Amino acid sequence: MDQKTITIFAGKGGVGKTTCAAATALQYARNGKRTLVISTDPTPSLADIFETTGSGKATPVTDNLLMHELGLPEVKLMWETRFGREVFEVFSSFVAIEYPDFVDFMTSILPGLGDEFMLDYIRQLSQKDETDVIIWDTAPLGQTLALLETPTLLRQHLKMAPRIYSKLKVGKQSRQPVIEILKQWEALSAANIEFLRSQVKFCTVTIAEALAVNQLKGVFAEMNKYDLKREKIIVNNLVPVDGSTFLTNRAAQQKRYLKQIREVTDGLPVIEVPLFPGEIKSLEMLDRFAVYLV
Repeated sequence: MDQKTITIFAGKGGVGKTTCAAATALQYARNGKRTLVISTDPTPSLADIFETTGSGKATPVTDNLLMHELGLPEVKLMWETRFGREVFEVFSSFVAIEYPDFVDFMTSILPGLGDEFMLDYIRQLSQKDETDVIIWDTAPLGQTLALLETPTLLRQHLKMAPRIYSKLKVGKQSRQPVIEILKQWEALSAANIEFLRSQVKFCTVTIAEALAVNQLKGVFAEMNKYDLKREKIIVNNLVPVDGSTFLTNRAAQQKRYLKQIREVTDGLPVIEVPLFPGEIKSLEMLDRFAVYLV
């Protein structure tokens, strides 16, 4: 079986990341690839962009294209089913907390954990012969990547504190040794990191503004740290020069930031996308938008 195309679209909110992911997924589908586009945005907009209705399940958009918006309820269920009880065993050894409260804390309060287990979900999807292409619309993975190292750090700290560990030999429910539970969690995280390194490509979406350029440096530093594959960077919403003083000045400012973006990309392809006069909604508009992403 051919290796799937798996691409993560990352970028700060408001730069057009979801639009880029949707347009890319649509073009794969147009070319006959069985494509799934997934959003884990807390306020998802994929359904609005495709002008369809999200149902909490994979929803057909057009031939060869499925859309899946995963909100907090789906992430909670996924996390609990996959590894929630085992992780609870570890943390309930440290603090007195009920399981429902623990699930709420881990999935909605602790940043990045939802994405960690979404990553595991996508890794499992990649092993099935149901799709050719998976597109994931998510935020920058800095917090998620850090959380993938959590079980290793916990195990190392426990080893350095034998008096604490002596009180945490077994989980309250499973009666498994806490160290063994941590090893299982650690193995899951290691598999997910290797999946990111070996099978996933990253497409970063940004805009030509000072804050975006600074954030881009941090995103690339995280990707380099984990040896992740950077495919391209999309600079969205570049204004045209049409003779007006306002737009001419704005375009000149964006040109300076665009130069800075190119300086930090280490030769990575930079795709320039103009500002559209209207919203990018409907398959027709996405087709028009996708022309610039090629």
